[in-house]
Amino acid sequence: MSKEENLSDSQGRTDHDRLFKELLSTFFEEFMALFFPDAYEAIDFEHTSFLSEELFTDILKGEKRRVDLLVETHLRGEESLIIIHVEPQSYEQTSFHDRMFIYFSRLYEKYRRRILPIAIFSYDKVKKEPDTLHISFPFFNVMTFQFLKVELRRKNWRDYIQQDNPIAAALLSKMGYTPEERVEVKKEFLRMLVRLEQDPARMTLLTGFFETYLQLSEEEEQHLRMELQKLDPNEEGRIMELTTSWHEKGRREGKQEGRQEGRQEGRQEGRQEGRQEGRQEGKQEAVHVLLQAKFGDAAKALHEDIQKLTKDEYIDELLLKVTIAPSLQEVKDFIQDKVSKQTKDKRLQ
Repeated sequence: MSKEENLSDSQGRTDHDRLFKELLSTFFEEFMALFFPDAYEAIDFEHTSFLSEELFTDILKGEKRRVDLLVETHLRGEESLIIIHVEPQSYEQTSFHDRMFIYFSRLYEKYRRRILPIAIFSYDKVKKEPDTLHISFPFFNVMTFQFLKVELRRKNWRDYIQQDNPIAAALLSKMGYTPEERVEVKKEFLRMLVRLEQDPARMTLLTGFFETYLQLSEEEEQHLRMELQKLDPNEEGRIMELTTSWHEKGRREGKQEGRQEGRQEGRQEGRQEGRQEGRQEGKQEAVHVLLQAKFGDAAKALHEDIQKLTKDEYIDELLLKVTIAPSLQEVKDFIQDKVSKQTKDKRLQ
């Protein structure tokens, strides 16, 4: 087994896959419309259902592989069911097209239906991935297998900022941009969120996904604030009111508190404290909204435990965990572990 394939089984890889799965399962129709308009026009989205994950064993390598997203639906005007398989790929793998064929074969063996395979390449390297597997002899062509693909780093982010599509907004963070364009990418993401007017839970998912992959430095955040001030005042105001954009909320409160101080030192201290408190409160609120949307009223039992988390990095990790966790119990165990670590950290100070 190669080093890269070993990495594919790590928790980090799994978290990336789950995060993509959560995004795609929430906005599946929008994903197809954005990247595969011909398929979108042919698919009946009124009768889609998401199938349970399939776990396959690679007998030769002794590895277990999980098929990430399976959708069962019809084509418009047809009665027979089809399967759409979407596979996010967050790392380079030379034999990936072989793996897609193996998944296709196993799925066909089980379901005996037409299967549309799609791969999403999200790693940072700009690379053209093979999407075809040929098996042939000099005297006979046995088979040609092909799958649809999206190579995110080869996409120019500017081509998507006019799209009123939530998938386009979230995936800006994984498209091709230069380090100098990071601030502008974040600005256009916020402008797209304002236009989309999603409900709080979906807004939280989009924001959490974006900021998992594109986090600005403090200097870049200051630059972003300056850029936002150049926008139409109404648009700037709407951006600043995004309740799930916790960074924006933290900056707002920090700026207000800093202005109350008469001296330069007071302003600096006030901005810092306001940013910290606003960031924590905004993130905690985002956690509550997403938990409620995902797990229902049972999530209310975790409210007090969430408030105990005050360390920025732990709250960040919690938001990602809520986004990808398959069960409420997994979230509860995660919170208890972080609260325990946070208490231990304070005792050591």
